[in-house]
Amino acid sequence: QVQIVESGGGLVQPGGSLRLSCAASGIMHGIYGMGWFRQAPAKERELVATIFSGGPTTYSDSVKGRFTISMDNAKNMVFLQMNSLNTEDTAVYYCKVVTNWGKKVFWGQGTQVTVSS
Repeated sequence: QVQIVESGGGLVQPGGSLRLSCAASGIMHGIYGMGWFRQAPAKERELVATIFSGGPTTYSDSVKGRFTISMDNAKNMVFLQMNSLNTEDTAVYYCKVVTNWGKKVFWGQGTQVTVSS
């Protein structure tokens, strides 16, 4: 059974930092790619950053230069280092996993990030 578990969310002041983690278990035949998406109240879910097992990364323009995505292939984990946070980064952050076999997509339950003074 596949499980995707995010952690590391919380409340932080503007200008602060947080590090999100996502662990995938039960994945057979490896991971093709992982990513972070976020959804703010009354808004659609949007891409934050993605990373593929070969290393290529992509970032949304709104987080480029502030967020860094990284992946531990051996542990099937992905991380999101978030620096210089601002109130517009407040959202539920979701981890997305795409498998090698069949390119199946799995989502985590989400972790809340709140940026507020």
